[in-house]
Amino acid sequence: MLEELKQLASVDLFAESRKEDAFVGRPFYLDFDRLRLMSNDKWKQSVGGVPAGAFLLALYTGEAGIDEAILLRVLRPTKLPTDDDMVMAMVDHYKEAPRVNSGTPLDSYTRSEFQFSGLECRVIGTFYRDETRTTRFAGDLDNFYAPHNYRVVKPRGSVLEYIVNFREQGIPGGKGDERIGRIRYSSSLRHHTGDEVPVYVSALDFLGKRTALFGMTRTGKSNSVKKIIQATVGISGSGVKIKDQEILPVGQIIFDINGEYANANQQDDGTAIFQQYPNDVTRYSVLEKPGFKVMKLNFHRSIAEGHALLAGLLDEDTSTYTRAFCSIDWSEPDPDDRSASTRYGVKKAAYQACLKAADYGNGGAQIRFQSNAVIMNSGIPGLDGVDPSKGISLDDAIAWFTAAWENYDEPQGPFQTLKRQKKGRDWADEDTQTLMRFLTRKAKPGGNANEAGFRKLLKHKMLHTDTISNPFDTEIVNLLRSGKIVILDLSQGNPDIQRTYSDRVSRKIFSEAMDRFIKNEQTNFIQMYFEEAHNLFPRKDDKDLTQIYNRIAKEGQKLRLGLCYATQEVSSISGSILKNTQNWFVSHLNNRDELRELDKFYDFEDFTESLRRTTDKGFIRLKTDSNTFIVPIQVDPFKVAGV
Repeated sequence: MLEELKQLASVDLFAESRKEDAFVGRPFYLDFDRLRLMSNDKWKQSVGGVPAGAFLLALYTGEAGIDEAILLRVLRPTKLPTDDDMVMAMVDHYKEAPRVNSGTPLDSYTRSEFQFSGLECRVIGTFYRDETRTTRFAGDLDNFYAPHNYRVVKPRGSVLEYIVNFREQGIPGGKGDERIGRIRYSSSLRHHTGDEVPVYVSALDFLGKRTALFGMTRTGKSNSVKKIIQATVGISGSGVKIKDQEILPVGQIIFDINGEYANANQQDDGTAIFQQYPNDVTRYSVLEKPGFKVMKLNFHRSIAEGHALLAGLLDEDTSTYTRAFCSIDWSEPDPDDRSASTRYGVKKAAYQACLKAADYGNGGAQIRFQSNAVIMNSGIPGLDGVDPSKGISLDDAIAWFTAAWENYDEPQGPFQTLKRQKKGRDWADEDTQTLMRFLTRKAKPGGNANEAGFRKLLKHKMLHTDTISNPFDTEIVNLLRSGKIVILDLSQGNPDIQRTYSDRVSRKIFSEAMDRFIKNEQTNFIQMYFEEAHNLFPRKDDKDLTQIYNRIAKEGQKLRLGLCYATQEVSSISGSILKNTQNWFVSHLNNRDELRELDKFYDFEDFTESLRRTTDKGFIRLKTDSNTFIVPIQVDPFKVAGV
């Protein structure tokens, strides 16, 4: 590939474009945005057809020695000033023999006139030589001359390859450059002639940037993501520098909703990322299965992390006591504040009792917290004579807190006695009282157990394990910082669990990156890939810009966090994310509403009709950060070497 790119660097765009066999027509109208040209059937046939979306060059011929070419994109047919006369002549000819293949033979003049037609093109920009004779490209015109000063040609072969791969720094050829596909203008390939024209992308376009992949199911979005991952692996730790700073090995994490990156499947045999990079990929799953690390927590050891996970899963529960449970603060108190530390210990024990009641394991563990002499001498079963500071089982803790809540409001009981002694201060703080209510399912002390309470946690008990000591999200961040690829297989989780795990890991990555940024520490890039993003990202009308995906989109670049998201629904993605997206991969969309959303960005309106009509898998309209214009391509299939 490098040898081919070296040869491409030697292409003389202007000399090659002047060849007669590339001629398409002559302009008859030109302004800063549009060019209209006259063409002929023979000229179009000789260049292999001129489909909508094709690139053309309008070469300036007004003066010798000036190298300037306007890059155009074919949009649609346009009327010539003589078209009305031609239509009248054509109708008259048809009337002479309407039912047979050939009527009166056309004279050579009329036949020639009938072959002329007009094309309307968008002006994309200008190729020119600067004072050092270096070829440059600008995304506009700084001047235009009378149309007769231009000659329009269709670039093919090495010239077209030069154009579509041209970047501000020249053409590709450095580390991290990866072939992504080949030029393709239309679904029909009847007039396709000559060698294919390859298109390359640079991993530098994706590092720390936002990348969108839009298209219907099975149109090539996941394949494109795999090609991006492949390019990123190529640049990872390669010695390439950004602002004189060498790129460290890039960490990549895939939130795999459908399991197609983590597992080999029949539809895309031989394309699983873990097969391509077996030594660099770590796979996680919600369920225990061979080859995967389990994405579970020991809720008794990771108190704050486990509670945050449960709070996320209970996010849509609007009951007052559940909201109070989800809002419990697990900030560690100052060790020198003995009273706060005592209260924190009681709260932690009450929470663990709730976990045990919901069957979250650790049956043999003992917990410790401070009681009080008044409570231990109260004569109340479950409290009397029990000193939790010496260690009690979780079952005994359940009995202790159940008895405490049952008798908490007794006027002569130990808790009200302590409240009077402490001048109105409750023995149990507000969070602990919420937990005792959650444990006993009683809204008030001594009342009836008529609430769901801890039973709301039962359906999530499969997320707990007694064996893991370190939270999985901390382990994931460490892998990413060492330049590894992490795949989260969320395919066997329900939507709530998928959303909760994605949010949790994303927040962990973001907060860790922000901490490094504040401390001004050198850091590597982390690329984050989201499949089925419409299930995770905030909706278009969601105004909460503090959501984690909005924050990654808006602040991720300074933190060296790249965001790559794939979805069928452009309209479902928050506007703040779309507005910050630099790279676009767009395939077939069958809905006008989705296409109208797409029209707002760059010049995708040029492709609206073709995107709606063509359903070919991998037929993509590509816009990357380093390329000024959109390029229609056929993406190469991702294949694992040797599979």
